[in-house]
Amino acid sequence: MLYQIVSFLLDALVSVVGGACLVRFVMQRQRVPFSNPVGRLVMALSDWIVLKLRKVVPSVGGWDTSSLLAAYLLVLAKLLLLWGLLGARAGLGLLPVVAVFGTVQLAISMFTALLVIFAILSWVQPQSPVMPVIDRICAPLLNPLRRALPQVGGFDFSPLVLLLILQVLGMLLNALQGEVLGRL
Repeated sequence: MLYQIVSFLLDALVSVVGGACLVRFVMQRQRVPFSNPVGRLVMALSDWIVLKLRKVVPSVGGWDTSSLLAAYLLVLAKLLLLWGLLGARAGLGLLPVVAVFGTVQLAISMFTALLVIFAILSWVQPQSPVMPVIDRICAPLLNPLRRALPQVGGFDFSPLVLLLILQVLGMLLNALQGEVLGRL
């Protein structure tokens, strides 16, 4: 019971802070300004780790590697804490590999959450100041679908299709993780 509670709380914490690090990574790449509610929230949640990592980890080719590394380290720390709580001794060397899968799964969850927020806001408050920000964050994934899918009756179904694709990718990632870990 204690393990389940700690696991749940760590999952929630890492999802929020690690997700903020990943949003920061995408916002930097997409050159989305941070002078908006989303940017301020992302910075408030992630500055404590990203700014420290920036002192030792340089950006590479315009990629904010410190934000990406921060998300990975948060996932790895969660796994280490849970591993220690279980008192497990074997398989500790696999945790960095599992953390890579966890970070990709976190990215899928982050985009899923952003797409749900985007869809809801587009229906109930399309003039919200966060709409353009979320649109620019999701644009690299949505734009190819928008070009391929026609609008039906004025409705853009690309967020729905992207949600389905992300869910399938999550399933494939879980299967791949099981296969990779089974071989190690």
